[in-house]
Amino acid sequence: MVTDETSGKAESATGAAEPAETAVTPPPPARRRLGLLLSVAAVILVLDIVTKVLAVRLLTPGQPVSIIGDTVTWTLVRNSGAAFSMATGYTWVLTLVATGVVIGIVWMGRRLVSPWWAIGLGLILGGAMGNLIDRFFRSPGPLRGHVVDFLSIGWWPVFNVADPSVVGGAILLVVLSLFGFDFDTTGRRRPEDETPPAARPAADPS
Repeated sequence: MVTDETSGKAESATGAAEPAETAVTPPPPARRRLGLLLSVAAVILVLDIVTKVLAVRLLTPGQPVSIIGDTVTWTLVRNSGAAFSMATGYTWVLTLVATGVVIGIVWMGRRLVSPWWAIGLGLILGGAMGNLIDRFFRSPGPLRGHVVDFLSIGWWPVFNVADPSVVGGAILLVVLSLFGFDFDTTGRRRPEDETPPAARPAADPS
């Protein structure tokens, strides 16, 4: 009897000494996708800011610097319009629209599941924030600031890093939608997902 009690106490002591195993819970998909979205946006934003600072310091307005003949040049201009110099004269409206886009993307990012949507939204967010910083902090003043553009290719309007980022992100989201990739799923949308529950055939009870 003494032996059993002694062994029981020994096992209890041994069990207490053993470290308890803790299960590591992975972060939810939405949190991971939001992190991916913000990472992509941060890369675009840093590239946009750095290239604009260098363009302002190294280039003279009205004096193109040849990269490939006269087809591709560094050309410093101040743009009061949207991407690729469109909608000039509506600077304050574009500023408010860009602010709404940034807020909407951040809000939507909390529900993201698709990594491709995270990349697309990250491209748009980074580009929108890059140009939005110019709108707020460059002359002639807040909400009316002119965006720095510096790259000219052929007949295409002069642009910066943010412009193709926004356009490329928007194109990616359109393609994803057309091919059935939703922002809140990891794969393609299935045909049965588009069928209303009332129109689906009832399961055979047998």
